[in-house]
Order: sequence, then C-alpha cells, then structure tokens
Amino acid sequence: MQMREALSGREFGIIDETAVMIAGSSPEKVGSRNEFFALDIDEFESTSPFVRGGFTYKPFGNIGSSRPEYAVFVEGDDELAANHALMISISLGLIKQYYDEKYNRNNFIKNIILDNVLPGDVGIKSRELNFNMNVNRVVFLINIITATDISSFEIIQNLFPDKNKDFVFSVTEKDIVLVKELRNNADVKNLEKLARSISDTLSGEFFTRVNVGIGGPVTGIKELARSFKEAQMAIEVGKVFDTDKSIISYSNLGIARLIYHLPTTLCDTFLKEVFKKGSVDNLDHETLFTIQKFFDNNLNVSETSRKLFVHRNTLVYRLDKIKKLTGLDLREFEDAIVFKIALMVQKYLSTDLMKL
Repeated sequence: MQMREALSGREFGIIDETAVMIAGSSPEKVGSRNEFFALDIDEFESTSPFVRGGFTYKPFGNIGSSRPEYAVFVEGDDELAANHALMISISLGLIKQYYDEKYNRNNFIKNIILDNVLPGDVGIKSRELNFNMNVNRVVFLINIITATDISSFEIIQNLFPDKNKDFVFSVTEKDIVLVKELRNNADVKNLEKLARSISDTLSGEFFTRVNVGIGGPVTGIKELARSFKEAQMAIEVGKVFDTDKSIISYSNLGIARLIYHLPTTLCDTFLKEVFKKGSVDNLDHETLFTIQKFFDNNLNVSETSRKLFVHRNTLVYRLDKIKKLTGLDLREFEDAIVFKIALMVQKYLSTDLMKL
C-alpha cells in the first residue's frame, strides 16, 4: 500500500518468467496468469523497458540465463511509469543479488570454484546453507564451439534438475560448469560416459558442438576449485594434443600435461638435442603416419604392417630410414619414448606459434 502511494496510486506488480504474478499492489491477483499478464519474456532480447496494454514492463534478474527471470510492471505508458519501473527493478535486483550471495547454493558453489570465497569462510557459509561439505563431487567444463539460438545452459540445467545435488552455471558466454555429486569415487570411464551423453544430447538434438573437460573427483567442497582448474586444463591441453577428441579427462592427459607447462625455449633446446642429424620437419607425411601407427600398435612390427597393409620388410625398411634420418631406432623402447615425446613437443611448439 505504501509503495502504491509512492507511485501516485498507480498499479504495479512483479511477474516471473512464466508470467505468473508473484507480488503487487493488488493481492487478489497474486498467483494469477490471466490474459492481461500473458507476457512471454522469451520474446525480448534485452532488459529494456517496453509498453504493453497500458502498462510499462521492465525485465530483470537474468544472471546465468539467456532470459530474464522476472519483470516489474507499472501502470501507465509515460516516462514517469518507465522511471518507476526502472527504480523498482533496480531495488529488487539488488535485493536478489544480496539474497543470492547470502543464501543461494548455486552462487556459493560458483564463488568456490572461482576462488572468490576466503578459505576460513567456506565452513561458515556451508553451515549457513546446510551444505554437506564432504560429499564426493566432480567438475565438468562444457566449452561451446558452435551453437544455435537454443540456450545450452538451460538444456544442461534440464538434464540435471536436482538443484540440491547438482549445480549448473555459466562462467563465460562459451563456458558452462556442471558440478556433479557422485555416489562414490566414480572411475574415469563412467565420468567420460556421462560427458559423452551431454555432448551427444547437445549435438544430436540441438546442433550444438561442445568440448567437455573433466576434472578429478574430489571430496570436500574446498577442493572444487582444484577440480575446476583441472577441467580447464583438460580443455586447453586437449586443444593441443587431442584435437580429434571432444571429451578430455584430466586424469588421462599423461605426459601432455607436463609438456604443456614447459617453457618454449626449453622445448626448442630439447628438439635440437634429440634430432641432431636433422629436424623432424624432414620426415614426410607417409613416414609420420607410419610412426604413429607403430606407436598405436605398441611397437609391434608384425601388427603394424598388417594394419598398414604393407609387407613386414617394407615396414622394417621405413623404420631403418627413420633411424638413418634421426638417429633413433623406434624398435628400441627408450628411443621410441624419446621420439614420442619429441613429436608431442613439436606439436606443442607449433600450436604455441599459431597463437602469436
């Protein structure tokens, strides 16, 4: 009543994204969704005020979503009505922000993984929210490569509707985080299977292509920031060494993780020392393909020749040629390891140069 007096007797109210009135100057209309309030907020691409049916509307509250969560309406289509709607929406937006920061679990988890909560405050905040700190969880980072107009964020939210256990939020326009509760320390294959189902749903039904990075499972809410950083690294390292994979798990990065953190000067020195007789660039495409197949078949000459559809002696000839060019005999385990690492370092340097 006091608010209505402040607005010179004008009717006002708040509707949610389904156009249901949740508060206003006419209590009897709260909970209704009649023709007058049949507002589809999805139609509006911005949160600017607009007029409809003699009322001015101002959407607000679109944090982490592709559409506003609420809209204020004030009777009238004049500038004063627009100012009133703007004033109320700003006030309510600030109240909502305070509430989210103090009581919203999703926002709490987001601040945890982004290191926006002091370590000493984690326990206090968890108790305020009745949050179980010692449940096993893992972080998935969904990086959108190509997308349609359909909201990937809302699709993933719908895939994991239990908001008491699983948390979905955006960290950038192209990056969506899923914090998944685990019944136990699920193995990598199960986590990759879940990531694959997310990727397949987005690509198969909504024509959205993504890469999914999987952090390591952690126990304790304080460790979620580490799992998030691992998922980020999985995406970054995967773009360099596993360009054909869309699902990359941190635990499967292996030596690629080490190489990714090496200074480029050290990598360049390593390559010069390994290939004293000549650069790896001297090897043609056919030779490099043969090397890759040889590695894929665990240095087994017979199996590799069978997979390449060549005679065994032909493969031996090619391996001798590689030894002559590089000084490394790939049939020897230690030489094969050095050569494998050298190829990965070469790929890392090539990718790093492309960024410049």
